[in-house]
Amino acid sequence: MRTTIRGRNVTVSEEDNAYIERKMHRLERMLDERSEADVELRLEGNRKVADSHIVEVNLLMDGGTLRGNASASTFREAADLVIDKLERRTVEHRQRPRDRRRAEQVRYNESATRQAADGTPAAEEESRVVKVKRFAIEPMFEEDALSRMEELGHTFFIFVNAESERIAVLYRRRDGRYGLIEPVIGGGYSTSG
Repeated sequence: MRTTIRGRNVTVSEEDNAYIERKMHRLERMLDERSEADVELRLEGNRKVADSHIVEVNLLMDGGTLRGNASASTFREAADLVIDKLERRTVEHRQRPRDRRRAEQVRYNESATRQAADGTPAAEEESRVVKVKRFAIEPMFEEDALSRMEELGHTFFIFVNAESERIAVLYRRRDGRYGLIEPVIGGGYSTSG
């Protein structure tokens, strides 16, 4: 994590700078090397002494920003307070996707249980798109697509057919053999095999 420490209308002492950098290392173990922290120290003369030293931290991580600030009688005390806040919020931020996945799994299990009891899926769950996946497609021959599908362990594979230069879907049939879907715009529907 890259950390920048600067003072606004105040010169940051070497001791305070070293102390804050050392404290910011606590956050580093939860973040990756792409994360950035911008720490700003400022002294407010119009506040009471107990709140005159302010430390603000902007933490850029995982495409999001966490901000925190604290005030105390010294920069070190304020840094301790704000880093404690950010540490808790970073843990919460990292926990959120796991919590969301757990909640989705619980909803899915409840839906499956209802479906097993009723014998019919709930209408809104049946027609809802739950995931969108985008990926690069490269032209290849059917044999290459078949070996790639086997390599990935998938039951279907979407590719651009190098011979026809059209999108095709290769899939494994229930009998263990393979099928190929080649869409035709405005064409008829054909069944062969």
